[in-house]
Amino acid sequence: MKWFVVNNPINVAYTEMMNKDELTQTQLQPLLDYFQKLIPLNNVEKGLVSSLFKQRLYRKRHYVLQEGDVCNHFNFVVSGCLRLYKVDVKGNTHIIQFASENSWMSEIGSFHCRNTSELSIDALEDTVVLQISYDDLIKIYKQAPKFDRIFRVLIENSYVSLQKRLLQNISSTAEERYLYFIENYSDLTNRLRQTQIAAFLGITPEFLSRLRNKQFIPNS
Repeated sequence: MKWFVVNNPINVAYTEMMNKDELTQTQLQPLLDYFQKLIPLNNVEKGLVSSLFKQRLYRKRHYVLQEGDVCNHFNFVVSGCLRLYKVDVKGNTHIIQFASENSWMSEIGSFHCRNTSELSIDALEDTVVLQISYDDLIKIYKQAPKFDRIFRVLIENSYVSLQKRLLQNISSTAEERYLYFIENYSDLTNRLRQTQIAAFLGITPEFLSRLRNKQFIPNS
């Protein structure tokens, strides 16, 4: 196992990367299980996953992607939590997506168009990911076309999810958005700070506190 430093204009992100030959079946298993639910893989395809995905550890508060950089990786979260977000000119944080265990995170527009990102990704906890680069993803498409279909499904699912988020933001009340969050992100409710949940819902932490208190008051 070796350690290396990724230089960043503002933040120095320390990541842990394991050599390809150290990536064991056990370490790959969560990703292989995920793929298996979509399309079963043969041994050759599993070997491609083993050789082209890299395991990395991002420490809490360190960047996976910083605004102004090109997104070069698709990230499968093995443990921990990532967020995709934007800080506006007033310094307000707007969280677009969380990704915890068995979820994917990438800035898809930057990744596929190869342009600089207007968004950032960082780790809210110490987070282990299995990561594939843009060049290696193209390689795996060519060597095993099955992955072209798999990642098309992932991107389609991401689009549907973001579309639902947009519809919620324009048609649902803050309370409805909060209830949807605790129903669909129950694993994160007690792991995230109140300010982070509020930034995802598009409300202030104070208003979120009132919503939470309301949930514990029985109906009269």
